[in-house]
Amino acid sequence: MIFIAIFSAAYSVGSASNMSEQDSKSFIKEFQQAVEGIDAIGIFAHNTSVALPMFVPGFGVAWGSFAAWSTGLAFRALVSTTPSLAKLPPLAILYLSPFGIMELIAYSIGMSRSFLLVNTILRKKTELRYELRPTIIEIGIVIALLLAAAFIEYAMIQEFGSTLVNPKAH
Repeated sequence: MIFIAIFSAAYSVGSASNMSEQDSKSFIKEFQQAVEGIDAIGIFAHNTSVALPMFVPGFGVAWGSFAAWSTGLAFRALVSTTPSLAKLPPLAILYLSPFGIMELIAYSIGMSRSFLLVNTILRKKTELRYELRPTIIEIGIVIALLLAAAFIEYAMIQEFGSTLVNPKAH
């Protein structure tokens, strides 16, 4: 729960950051190019490439916080170009979408394991090799969560996505 709070706080900071209109438009253009033709496997690959570094002892907490901040900043860019999104509280995307909750849990697991590994190393409570099995299990859980989340997110993008990124197209 602590790492859900940390991720949420970093996301909130990103979503409250100021962006110029030009920066927002530039971000949205890059975003549209990046997601053009993306499918569930592409979403999964991207999210997994973000999540796995979160398991690195120490670095994972910082990486997860940065990823959360960046995601909040992306939401901010979308809001500046799609004012109807401003009606949504920034955390609503994370907490109210099924894929958002799944991703939030997955990222929090990685950040938590990063912290636990550092704790093990610093306190020398147990040998690090005893942490290998739970770490592998958690990586498997994260991969499963992100795979399911990617298919849900892709289905939602197919249904509603172009409206969010380009509302004038509808």
